[in-house]
Amino acid sequence: MTRDIAFPRMTVRPPRALAPNIANIWTANPAGALDYEIAQEKASTLGRLGRALEAALAALQAFDAQTAEATAETRRERMALVAEAGHALWLFVVQREALGLRDSRQVMRNYAVPPEVQGRMGMLPAKARR
Repeated sequence: MTRDIAFPRMTVRPPRALAPNIANIWTANPAGALDYEIAQEKASTLGRLGRALEAALAALQAFDAQTAEATAETRRERMALVAEAGHALWLFVVQREALGLRDSRQVMRNYAVPPEVQGRMGMLPAKARR
């Protein structure tokens, strides 16, 4: 048989005399908390856009590996995938540049971006042009 024991809730902090040089960043600089949240959001956005670029490039690569013959329909599908990958690349590069990372050549190498996707960078896919 178990008993639930209710403990009173209380906050325990060390005495100031034991830690006089410890400064809390949130009380010393309240704007620091906002800066920290903004930095987290920037990093999260960059990661999300990087994963979207990887997915778009993987979809294009999978389509190329799967498709054997080039019909009019497969060419249209491939061009749509290239356009989507180009748009994802553009979003990723713009976010990187907003963070001060200006060298996009590194992105092209690391993600193995095909030249035709690089050429479509910045153009909206056909379905999003409205």
